[in-house]
Amino acid sequence: MAALCLVSACQQGGENPAAADATVASWPASLNVMGDGFPNPGDTCRKIGETAATVNYLDDSATLAGCLSADAAAKLGGKIVGTVDGVTLVSVPNSATQAGDGDSKGDAKVAGTNYNATAQIKCAGYKGAAAGMCDAGVVRNGETGTYIDVILPGGGKRTILFNKDGSFLTFSTAEADGTAAMKVGSKRDGDTTIATLGAERYEIPDVFVQGD
Repeated sequence: MAALCLVSACQQGGENPAAADATVASWPASLNVMGDGFPNPGDTCRKIGETAATVNYLDDSATLAGCLSADAAAKLGGKIVGTVDGVTLVSVPNSATQAGDGDSKGDAKVAGTNYNATAQIKCAGYKGAAAGMCDAGVVRNGETGTYIDVILPGGGKRTILFNKDGSFLTFSTAEADGTAAMKVGSKRDGDTTIATLGAERYEIPDVFVQGD
């Protein structure tokens, strides 16, 4: 009986963090868990969006990630900022997730994507959504300009186009989804472009558009 108890204790003691990471049901409802792995698809950590539990940890210049084990969190190379319901939260500088951009190695691609960089940007207004943070990826091209894909709540996408000098150009719109009829606008706030499409609003830092 003692031996059986020891076996049971080992099975329930959480000694296998990798197994815990693989259990999607282990992510608590208090967190907005996004994507299928961070920093690469299939990895055990996840991007974490804004909720009441995480609002104080979000940063425009970093990605907030969550890991079900402390070991996995330590490997991300960011700053551990707290824990929520057993999940370790890590603030990972956006520059830490890709090579290039000021490191003399060119504007490389984020692994597994076509993007030169990924980040979270401030967004609001999509289908009446309150202000929050949206995942975004940027493709920089000196010949035709730059475009940014913003991932919308529910998995949709907005593509924002910029001129070669980094200034705002327009949104990619279509008649089929009604976006062609929406008013497009932009304004500057310091080193940030605020692009609007109808009631939607997206705040894009210059460094994300142009690199550093």
